[in-house]
Amino acid sequence: MDNALPVMRGDSVVIEARPMRACIDVRGDGADARFRRAVASVADVEPTRLSGASVAGLLAAILWLGPDEWLLVSETQRGADLLLRLQSAMDGIHSAVTDVSSASIVYAVRGAKARDVLAKGCSLDLHQSRFTPGTCARTLLGKAPVLLHLRTSEPEFEVYVARSLREYAWAWFSKAAQDLYLAPEPPAVD
Repeated sequence: MDNALPVMRGDSVVIEARPMRACIDVRGDGADARFRRAVASVADVEPTRLSGASVAGLLAAILWLGPDEWLLVSETQRGADLLLRLQSAMDGIHSAVTDVSSASIVYAVRGAKARDVLAKGCSLDLHQSRFTPGTCARTLLGKAPVLLHLRTSEPEFEVYVARSLREYAWAWFSKAAQDLYLAPEPPAVD
């Protein structure tokens, strides 16, 4: 793939790569109020203790990955800055923070048929009554391990894929959406 962000559009679904964003893996004891306050002092929201949930604030969103692990995501802050601020806030608190911003690419799948496209390669129940806005889960999409996050009720899903699997994922999306007559858009010419 070239440097342009790929897009496929149809009447009922759009699949597109999103610009890079800050992603920080945060580990700690979710029951520890000091840990939660330290994260909130940087992210403006506390990590959720609810399995498979996310919380969003003005500066960042925090996605639950496990009982002691969250992904802090920001579209407005740099990963290196977030990392330093989190390390400082966590001083003396049992925790680990790692900048994983360059590890993944994020694809958005949105529109009326978004759930149908994803269901072709995902074993999760994506029905709107079960996978509601703010839900996130690690799963497989085709053969690729991904983090799936439903941001809005449009629906708008974000799919975090290891950067090394970006071409596989794009090919998978192309094949899965084939019956929706999606066509890749040509890259913009400067």
